[in-house]
Amino acid sequence: MNFKVSSSALYSRLIAASKVLSSKNSMPILDCFLIDVNDGTITITASDSEKYFITSVPAIEQTESARFCLTAKTILESIKELPEQPLTIDYNPENHKVEGTHNSGSFSVAAQDAGPYPMPKTVDDEATELHLPAITLLNGINRCLFATANDEIRLVMNGVYLDIHPDDITFAGTDGRKLVRNINRSVQSGITSGFILPKKVSAILRAVLNKDDEDIEIRFDGEKACIKSTDMTMHFRLIEGRYPNYNAVIPQNNPYSATVDRAALASALKRVSVFCNQSSGLVKVELSNNTLRLTGQDNAFGTRAEEFLVCEYTNTPISIGFSCQFLLEIANILEGESVTLEVADPSRPGVIRPTEEDPNDELLMLLMPMRVED
Repeated sequence: MNFKVSSSALYSRLIAASKVLSSKNSMPILDCFLIDVNDGTITITASDSEKYFITSVPAIEQTESARFCLTAKTILESIKELPEQPLTIDYNPENHKVEGTHNSGSFSVAAQDAGPYPMPKTVDDEATELHLPAITLLNGINRCLFATANDEIRLVMNGVYLDIHPDDITFAGTDGRKLVRNINRSVQSGITSGFILPKKVSAILRAVLNKDDEDIEIRFDGEKACIKSTDMTMHFRLIEGRYPNYNAVIPQNNPYSATVDRAALASALKRVSVFCNQSSGLVKVELSNNTLRLTGQDNAFGTRAEEFLVCEYTNTPISIGFSCQFLLEIANILEGESVTLEVADPSRPGVIRPTEEDPNDELLMLLMPMRVED
C-alpha cells in the first residue's frame, strides 16, 4: 500500500507526538511511532507506557489501509529537512519495508509489526467530564507549572491540581516553598471534583495546545484521564493521593503592602541575582518610604549589589529575605504593569499578585521567606 501526505504537516504532528517518548523504555517497541492509515487519515500514536499521545494528519491520497511502527528518531531525521511538498510513503507488509519518495530523492527504512504495540486503557464510562477553553487550561498550566515539585516521597505535589467547583475552577501548584493559586470563574461546570495533572503531562500540553478559541474535553476517573483537543488526544495515569490544603497556608491579613512596576522589578532582580550567594540565592527585600531596596551578596567571594526601585509604600520599614530566583520567576510570570507585594514579618510568607486583578481570573503567588543574616 501507499499514501501521500504533506511533509510539513506530517513532521509537525510527529514532533508533537515525540514529546511523550522516553529516552529509556522497558519495551523496545515504545521507541517507535505507531502509524495507522485508514479512511484518508494517518493516525500517529506515541507512548512511554504511562502516557499516550494520539494525533492525526489527513492523507492526500491513499490506496489501502495499513498499520505499522517506525522508529521515531529515524523517521524524524528522514523528513526533518524536507521543504513543504507531497511525500509518498510505500509500505510492504510482507518484509515491513517503508520507502519514502519526494521531489528531490527517496529513503528506505525498516518498519516493525504493530501487533506488540500496547494500547491505552480508556477511562470508565461513568468518568467525570469537564469542558473548558484551551486558553484557560494553558494559562493555569503556565502559571502553576514552575511551582510544582520533583518529590519522590510526596508525589501529589508533582503536578498541577485542578480543583473543580460548580461555579469556578482553581489551578494550584506548590513545592512547599512557593505556591500558585489561580481561580477562574468563567468556567462554570456545575460539578465538584478534582485531579492532579502530572508535571510531564502539563509540560507537554503547554507545548502542543493551541491558543485558538477551542474547547478542551477532559474525562477522568480515579486512576486515569483523557484530554482531547481538535488535533490530539492524550491518555495518562493520574497521580493518586490527596492534594494539600493550599488555601490554609495563604495569609489573609498581611499588614504591609507595596506596589511596584513589574518589569522594573524583574530587571532589578536579574541584575542582583548575579551577586547573590550561589548556594542560597538569597535576596534581601527592604521596604521604606516609597522605596524598595534589593540586596544580594556573597561573602565567600566578596560580591555585593544593591538596586533601588520606586514603589508605593508608606508603612513601617520592614526587611524580609526571599529566593531571588523564585521571586524573579514570579515577576516574569505575572502579567500587568505592576504587582503588589504583601508581607507581615520575616517569618511569614509573602504574597505577590497583579495590582489590577480580573475578578474572573484571580491570580495569587506565595513565597516562603528565607532567613537574613545580620
